[in-house]
Amino acid sequence: MTAHLNGFKAALSASKLQIGLWLGLTSPVTAEVCATAGYDWLVIDGEHAPNDVPAMLSQLQVLAAYDVHPVVRTVAGETWMIKQALDLGAQTVLVPMVETPEAAAELVRATRYPPMGCRGVGAALARASRYNRIPDYLATANDQVALIVQVESRSALAQVAEIAAVPGVDGVFIGPADLAADMGFLGDPSAPEVRAAVLSAIRAITRVGKPAGLLTSDRSFAMECIAEGAVFVAVGSDVGLLTSSTAALRSGFPKSI
Repeated sequence: MTAHLNGFKAALSASKLQIGLWLGLTSPVTAEVCATAGYDWLVIDGEHAPNDVPAMLSQLQVLAAYDVHPVVRTVAGETWMIKQALDLGAQTVLVPMVETPEAAAELVRATRYPPMGCRGVGAALARASRYNRIPDYLATANDQVALIVQVESRSALAQVAEIAAVPGVDGVFIGPADLAADMGFLGDPSAPEVRAAVLSAIRAITRVGKPAGLLTSDRSFAMECIAEGAVFVAVGSDVGLLTSSTAALRSGFPKSI
């Protein structure tokens, strides 16, 4: 018995479009609701949402029952954070603020067991190995781990092709919000200059044969990015859907007297 097949990794490798959604509400209930909506992948966000380890675990457990791939975004690219996410059972990790090819190479090492990397060996205690009931987990886990690195600054975009080309990097995710801030458009990722930079990065990533992705709630821009070659695109968040739908519902009724 080997490590579970990472279908998301296989889909990215085959350039099969994957539409995703962000999870920030830290709830297994809302995660399950989103899992039944037809998305290909869901991001459990540990960088900006209050998703701690127990919250991540509960959502991973719930999502396992559905045909959707969970991705865990760590707070940062620390080896111990990546180890925790992988041991919890996440097979795909998204790491923010990757600036150089050298940093990307170190992240690859963090996701792999020796001799290919430096992931700590504690599979007997880990959900990832079904608590040591997958006999060949240690021998097969490396092949099923997917590393997505996130580029979100001008300096990172200047090296995006080199970052994408690092062996073991399975995809490059562009962060329009932080990129906009770095470009002087804080809070305005829809600025034409930012959009142009995102599209240029998508082209650079795909030219070296790696999948490109991003998060945008702008439907028209999402479609433009897909047309440009983006393979994995997150199109909103549970928080955004809840805030917009509750506001829209309330707006249809008179104001309180």
